[in-house]
Amino acid sequence: MLRKSVRVVVLLLLALIAYFVFAPVPVEPVAWLAPQAPGYVGPHAPNTKLAGLRRLPIGSEEGPEHVLIGPDGKLYAAVASGAIVRMNPDGSGLETWVNTGGRVLGFDFDARGRLVAADAMRGLLAIGPDGKVEVLADRVGDDPIRYADAVVVAKSGKIYFTDASRRFGPKDWGGTFNASVLDILEHSATGRVLEFDPATGATRTVMRDLAFANGLALSADETSLFVAETGEYRVWKIDLAAADLSAKAAVAGTPQARVLLANLPGYPDNLMRGMDGRIWLGLTKPRGAAVDRMAGTPFLRKVTYRLPKSLWPVPPAYGHVFAFDEDGRVVADLQDPAGAYPETTGVTETADRLYIQSLHAPSLGWMAKSGAGLGAAK
Repeated sequence: MLRKSVRVVVLLLLALIAYFVFAPVPVEPVAWLAPQAPGYVGPHAPNTKLAGLRRLPIGSEEGPEHVLIGPDGKLYAAVASGAIVRMNPDGSGLETWVNTGGRVLGFDFDARGRLVAADAMRGLLAIGPDGKVEVLADRVGDDPIRYADAVVVAKSGKIYFTDASRRFGPKDWGGTFNASVLDILEHSATGRVLEFDPATGATRTVMRDLAFANGLALSADETSLFVAETGEYRVWKIDLAAADLSAKAAVAGTPQARVLLANLPGYPDNLMRGMDGRIWLGLTKPRGAAVDRMAGTPFLRKVTYRLPKSLWPVPPAYGHVFAFDEDGRVVADLQDPAGAYPETTGVTETADRLYIQSLHAPSLGWMAKSGAGLGAAK
């Protein structure tokens, strides 16, 4: 009886080992060299300036991933249900304006007053003041846009947006968060920056080979784009006129692109132009030592994927947003080491407030600019 029990235990252990080693997974991890995490030092020295945020209710919604003041003076927020809600800047008058049936992760307004949205499941959309939704672009040639993420509209009328991953689209891989984890875990760097020209209806590639292409912001003179590359912990500054530029090649040096901020202490998400030359960036999570250690070992990353999600090496909550200027100098840094407001994705700055965007929060955080050590806008 004892021998039989031992044999059963051994067989179960062998089966478990076989599962962790051989079970099929959807990712084919690529080896890469993660820079040693700098920690919270220098301009990112620990502080608690982001702690104690005030909250604006958003009803039963969650995840105010992107927030912007519209032409009508109302505050618009894209939430996890696929809705875009709007309210007065003080939080009153909350209403659901439209639901795209997908998940809007970024949006901007064009000269016609349309809300131009990067919908992770539907592509590039335009939503008129009447709430009518139009698909502007959902493919580049024959290649589908799988993960539209961030968007900015230039004064020229051209629209720039990111397709975070050509491998893992939220529609097919369990939503935006799961798809992003798959892409960053694999690190095959298939993200890209795209340009849509409303005059011709054409979509072209500005930059490719990005490890999860995320937030976007235009330079003040609108000759350059700032691009957050989440999987490599960095921010690029690229020439708006670049065409099919490879990020992998550009790292070696090119006049059309350069890494402006490298080796950040967390995962960069949204980029938002603020006031007085500031560009705001949100870090959704701090760096994880276990994740960085596995960068060069694809096999271990496959094994990690086979673990129950509760055992994945997900970094702890840590609120962190900061602002930099166009030369890459950090000019403001706000943190909450307790992570009371989860997954800080970015900042929307007005004359007197900072609205803090979030991937999963059940409310919209905000603080007075004076609390961040910022004066009134000039």
